[in-house]
Amino acid sequence: VIMILDPNGIAAATGDPTMRTEDDAADTAEITSGVEKTPLLVFRAGSKTPKAVPLGLVARLEEVKAENVERSGGKAVVQYRGHLMPLVGITPDYDPASRESSPVLVFTEGERTMGLIVDEIIDIVEVPLDLEMAASSQGIMGSAIIEGQATEVLDASHYLTAAYQDWFKADKRVSKTAKKSGRNLLLVDDSAFFRNLLAPLLSTAGYKVTSVGSAEEALDLREKGRKFDLIVSDVDMPGMDGFAFVEAIRAGEGWAATPVVALSSHTAPEDFDRGREAGFDDYVAKSDRDGLISALEMTLAHAGAHAGARV
Repeated sequence: VIMILDPNGIAAATGDPTMRTEDDAADTAEITSGVEKTPLLVFRAGSKTPKAVPLGLVARLEEVKAENVERSGGKAVVQYRGHLMPLVGITPDYDPASRESSPVLVFTEGERTMGLIVDEIIDIVEVPLDLEMAASSQGIMGSAIIEGQATEVLDASHYLTAAYQDWFKADKRVSKTAKKSGRNLLLVDDSAFFRNLLAPLLSTAGYKVTSVGSAEEALDLREKGRKFDLIVSDVDMPGMDGFAFVEAIRAGEGWAATPVVALSSHTAPEDFDRGREAGFDDYVAKSDRDGLISALEMTLAHAGAHAGARV
C-alpha cells in the first residue's frame, strides 16, 4: 500500500501562496503548451474494454464489500460517512453484491454522493482527450486512444442522474456531439465539480477551454487582454452572479461583442427572459448537455452572420 501525496491539496490546506492550484496549473498549461491535457482515471467495468473518466470528477476511490451493500427504495446503497450512498453499476443489470468486494469511484457535489462500481482500477494518465468515435451506448461520450488502447470515455452525468434524477437541478447555493470548432471558449462556474464535468465535454466538441471559478477571475482575464470566441457562464454564483457578469461584459471594452451563453438550474420562462434582458445570447439548463452544444453552435453561427452583415 503506497500513499500518493496531492501537492495542490497540501498547498490549499496550508495556505501556501507559492504553490498553484490545480485550476491555475491547468489554465497555465493551456496557455503555454497550446495542447490541453486532461487527467483521466482509467479502469475496467462490465467488459475488457478500458474505460476512462475525468479524474477531477472523482472525489475518492473506495473498496466496498458485498456484505455491506444494502437495498433502499429498490436501489443498492452503502452506508458511507454517516449517510446512504447510492451505488450505480456500469450497466443496469450490474449487481454490486455479485463479488466479494469491488472498487468504487465516489463522486461528490455538495452534500450529495454516489458510487460507481467498477471491476478494476488500471491507471491515472494525463493526455489530450480526442474522441475519434461517437458514443455507441448510453453512458459513453465516445472512444479515444489512451495509452495505446481504444478506450471508452464515460459520460459521468449519465451515472450521476441514475443515482439522483435531479442531480443537476438541485441548487444548493444561495439561490449530438458538435463538429470540431477550434474556438477559444471561457467557462465560468464557481463549482469545481461542474467545471470538471463540462470542460471535457466541451473539449471533445472541439473547443479550446479555459475555466475559472468566478466572474471576478474572468474579468481579470479581460483586463489582461485575453480574447475568447465564446463565453459560457453559470448564473448562480456567489459574489458577482451571472447576470451582473454579463452586464459588466456588455458595458465594458474588450468583450462587449463576445457571445455569452448562460447555464442555470433555474429554467422557468421568466428565467430565460431575465437572462436575455441582462445580455446573454442564449440560456441553457445545466442538465441539458446536448442542448448546450447545440446552443454554442447556433450562437457562433448567429454571431458570424452578424459579423458578415457588418462587413
